[in-house]
Amino acid sequence: MSAAHEAPTRARSVVLFFAVTLAVITYVDRVCISQAAPQMQKDLGLTKEQMGWAFTAFSLAYALFEIPGGWLGDKIGPRKVLMRVVAMWSVFTIATGWAFNLASLIVYRFLFGVGEAGCFPNVTKAFTLWFPAYERVKAQGVMWLSARWGGAFTPLLVGWMLATGGEGKAGLGLHYKWVFLIFGLLGVVWAVFFYKWFCDLPKNHPSVNAGELAIIGDHSHATGGDHSVPWTELFSSRSVWMLWLQYFCMSFAWYFYITWMPTFIKETFPNLSDMNRALLACVPLFFGGLGSIFSGMVSAPLEKYFGSSASARRFMGCAGLCAAAVMLLTSIWLRQSASAATAGSWIPILSMLAVGMASFCNDLAMPGAWGACMEVGGKHTGSLSGSMNMMGNLGGAMPGFVVPMILTLTNAPDAASPTWNAVFYLFAAVYVVGGLSWLAIDPVTPLAQQAMSTKSSGWAIALRMVAGLSLFVLLTGLIVMACSPEPSPQGRQMALVGGGIMIGGFFLAFLVDLLTDIRNSLQKTDGRP
Repeated sequence: MSAAHEAPTRARSVVLFFAVTLAVITYVDRVCISQAAPQMQKDLGLTKEQMGWAFTAFSLAYALFEIPGGWLGDKIGPRKVLMRVVAMWSVFTIATGWAFNLASLIVYRFLFGVGEAGCFPNVTKAFTLWFPAYERVKAQGVMWLSARWGGAFTPLLVGWMLATGGEGKAGLGLHYKWVFLIFGLLGVVWAVFFYKWFCDLPKNHPSVNAGELAIIGDHSHATGGDHSVPWTELFSSRSVWMLWLQYFCMSFAWYFYITWMPTFIKETFPNLSDMNRALLACVPLFFGGLGSIFSGMVSAPLEKYFGSSASARRFMGCAGLCAAAVMLLTSIWLRQSASAATAGSWIPILSMLAVGMASFCNDLAMPGAWGACMEVGGKHTGSLSGSMNMMGNLGGAMPGFVVPMILTLTNAPDAASPTWNAVFYLFAAVYVVGGLSWLAIDPVTPLAQQAMSTKSSGWAIALRMVAGLSLFVLLTGLIVMACSPEPSPQGRQMALVGGGIMIGGFFLAFLVDLLTDIRNSLQKTDGRP
């Protein structure tokens, strides 16, 4: 058979394999601390609030370094960046186990977050270079399935590694520092093999033949030219702002599943065994993985049904996040309607299945959001996906301190079993905001064209974003007021401040747009461009 007619190779499947294994390692390293947290708190003498700040340190660093990590991938390529960041976060995964006080734990988790921040923007950049457009959303679905399932089974794996055994119970009896060491070394091994095999451009890889290259297409344009972060285009695009907002909302609620979920299960269902609680903790991430792969599989049929990929992605995003809110409310109803006779058997399972379905619906929007970054971003895919993930993880940083605050404000100080309903009400409300934001997103038009077509100035859009974020403060205040056992002045203050900023932000945005229109009209009258 001649070279011109040889069967296409499948080297891009190896790229997907590297992405899948990295996604698993990423979430294993990230979720491990939630299982080790009780023993770490005991060894380091930390309170629940102090442990929350360690969670927040990771999320904050992860958010702040998303854009630098994505920009670096645009500039020097995902191969060099991924090798460096994976090695970096693996070192600080190991260091986490050797933290000796609160300050060292916060520093290690912050630097761990700095490394992990470069992961998914650069994997997305690699997908842009190695996959044809019609395979990218499916590839994202497979990757996020692996990420979620890696996180889902980590509690069981870490629980088995930490368990001391005895009395018929299986366990390795390892100290948590050795668990962090093992997981950190996995990342180092991945970085070495990836760097040896991967090339940024498929045409330069010896395993890619002409047949596969014709399928992938030539994406060299995504690596050339000016790679400075396109701040003007980002800030002047309504779709970019809404992408940021929906991912902020999605991550705000989702991070609860990998931080406070084991604590919630332990306090809400105290009669369950440790193994049963560990199994329940796996439910949200397991179902989230199913949601990711389901979204990737139905994306093509939905595009045919709606007649466009834009409408299909809007539907999946809006319907998915709004359905997640409904499932969280269902979980609350199940716990509230449980009688003493049934609370010890089926209610915990049914309630957590509802939470699992919320995670499933959450992840219906995930592949479409990252697919939008690839379609809209082009050669700036790393920067756009990094900025979206930055906003998401700013949202993800908030549950670390918002959840303990809400629990304190909505439960009596001497409560034997605190209620978490107010926390779930807040997450449900935030999901609805994220779902509605999808209605204003154009997930397929390139970034430059979106920026030129927007009618609002960047300042007006930014003011609306601030007003929208203040809605979270308003919602938190109202929920605290409604769920507190006695009148809450803190809840009232949050509601007033959040409401005031929201009204002021929308009003100022209206004035900015009005003044911009007046200025543009005067320029046209004078004949100026």
